[in-house]
Amino acid sequence: MIVDDHEIVRRGIAELLSSHHDLSVVAEASTVAEATRRMGLVHPDLLLVDLQLPDGTGLDVIAAARTEAPAARSVVLTSFGDDDAVAAALDAGAHAFVLKSVRGDEIIDAVRAVAAGRTLLRDRHLDRRRSSDDPTATLTATELRVVDLIGDGCSNREIAERLGTAEKTVKNHVTSLLAKMGLQRRTQVAAWVAGHRGGRWRTGGR
Repeated sequence: MIVDDHEIVRRGIAELLSSHHDLSVVAEASTVAEATRRMGLVHPDLLLVDLQLPDGTGLDVIAAARTEAPAARSVVLTSFGDDDAVAAALDAGAHAFVLKSVRGDEIIDAVRAVAAGRTLLRDRHLDRRRSSDDPTATLTATELRVVDLIGDGCSNREIAERLGTAEKTVKNHVTSLLAKMGLQRRTQVAAWVAGHRGGRWRTGGR
């Protein structure tokens, strides 16, 4: 069941979901009141809800589902991705939080994962909490290796030679790991590595 006050958005999502044989849209709604009324009739397996609605929020819809459709799992699909919104969705019992700016296949993946019993929002929340203790917690294995080589003083070209990849690919890795670590420059990465190699951190020993 899709709950969004923008008809064009709602119809687009409905077409996207319906194009997959294992998914079907049983109802649409544009307000909290309409969603509450309809979910009691169709008993959806999953709710795909916008955060901002004319008479409330998607969280109100999730709350109403506890009575009207208690078996329904929920995905928040919104334009607002700040931490407060994520925390509120988690507290309300949502199982995933997806931004409207993502690709269609990511929405499909989230819907299928939540329908299968996963709670992606909790995964994301825990990742963020782990990241606050260790900024490298969410880096990929390759990004961890790049961090290590930056700590060794290697240039992008030297890292590319070590990894057997293109220098442009290394630049992409650096951009990604800087964002994940909350840093802005390579020198900050080098300083971080220098400050932690005396402790437990080193990619070879993780």
